[in-house]
Amino acid sequence: MAPPKHDDFMDMASDSDNSFDEGLQRKGKGKSKSTDKRKKDQNKRKPKDVQAYTWEASYTRSWEAVREDEAGSLQHAVEDYVARGRRKRLQDPSTAIRRTIIRHLVLVLDLSASMLDRDMRPTRFSLTLQYAREFVLEWFDQNPLGQMGVVGMRAGVGERIGSMTGNPQDVLKAISDRHKLEPSGDTSLQNAVEMARNSMNHLPTHSSREIVIIFGSLTTVDPGNIHETLEECIKSKIRISMVALAAEMKICRDLCVKTGGQFGVALNEGHFKDLLFELVPPPAQRSLSRAAGAGATTTSANLMLMGFPTRLPGASPPSLCVCHSDLKSDGFLCPRCLAKVCDVPTDCDICGLMIVSSPHLARSYHHLFPVKPYVAVESLDESSPTCCGCARPFPTVVSQTVTEGVSPIGRYRCPDCRQDFCSDCDVFIHDVLHCCPACGK
Repeated sequence: MAPPKHDDFMDMASDSDNSFDEGLQRKGKGKSKSTDKRKKDQNKRKPKDVQAYTWEASYTRSWEAVREDEAGSLQHAVEDYVARGRRKRLQDPSTAIRRTIIRHLVLVLDLSASMLDRDMRPTRFSLTLQYAREFVLEWFDQNPLGQMGVVGMRAGVGERIGSMTGNPQDVLKAISDRHKLEPSGDTSLQNAVEMARNSMNHLPTHSSREIVIIFGSLTTVDPGNIHETLEECIKSKIRISMVALAAEMKICRDLCVKTGGQFGVALNEGHFKDLLFELVPPPAQRSLSRAAGAGATTTSANLMLMGFPTRLPGASPPSLCVCHSDLKSDGFLCPRCLAKVCDVPTDCDICGLMIVSSPHLARSYHHLFPVKPYVAVESLDESSPTCCGCARPFPTVVSQTVTEGVSPIGRYRCPDCRQDFCSDCDVFIHDVLHCCPACGK
């Protein structure tokens, strides 16, 4: 008898395999359709403008605002951005406001472990040092009669990083070494404020006493009652301003509000710089509207005794200076006691006379008597193709980022003589000459 054939078995197996594969294909198709539908629903629910980090907002399509000049260079675009930001800060009210032009400021930097966070690129610490250097240069440029010191908050104590000085290079040198300022430990707000307050106890009453704090922590480790320190600052008429990088704390706002300062929380890198550079101009003096606030001042004016020194040339015989006891040839002689100092403005260590130069005094007056704002020219169809101050041609490329009071082509016009100047000359007029080079007003 012949053995049975397995064709039926094989056919059934092959049919079952085909049906199984078809079932998998149908299941896979249904799953892919449901997955695609779910992704579409998620994309619909997700807004398009959501950004993972706040620092991305300042780089959104930033390449569209950059335009090359005729030579293919981007240098003019960079200079235009710098001039725009500087001019925006110079647009103050045209009315005269009583301000203190002799300022003494202590810059307090948070050097705790919280400054290593990367919510601001590259880190809070690196960005703070970068903005601090720019702030020092701009502050001394706008306040040539002022002096600045630097204090750090690290490991629960306050560290003196730089002494009070009127030379910006000394301040920049104090904050230039990153290894000595490496963040660690916790923040002690009370210790830092006490150290800054003690460094300003000897200052005269006619000068302003200010503390600017860059605070990146959410806690403060204080050895005592910080409200007592706040009362001492109010009695000493010290104005405290703060820029917070994390969030608002009640004690931080109390320190600023009760002493007459400013408080702000940085949202991103650009906002951080704006809040910091708002503290560059001298604060306006307030009348006796508060009971014992630091911003309250009397309405009576007092005369100040100043001396204009004699500058020694580099070929003069070397002699010791009274400020550093270094043997130098160049320097300045005090007009009262003939003591030699290295830099001005400063206070003579022998007789205590405030020594200033006439250009520094003249440059400080533009805060008290502001000039008329120049008119921003927005059209390329003008008669004069070159700048009246430097004779350089105006740019032919119109910028796409136009803000209020800022010319898209970098051209500004004197309201008296109707002469046009470029953005560089406009900054030079406001900061140095305090008058128009064409009409002298």
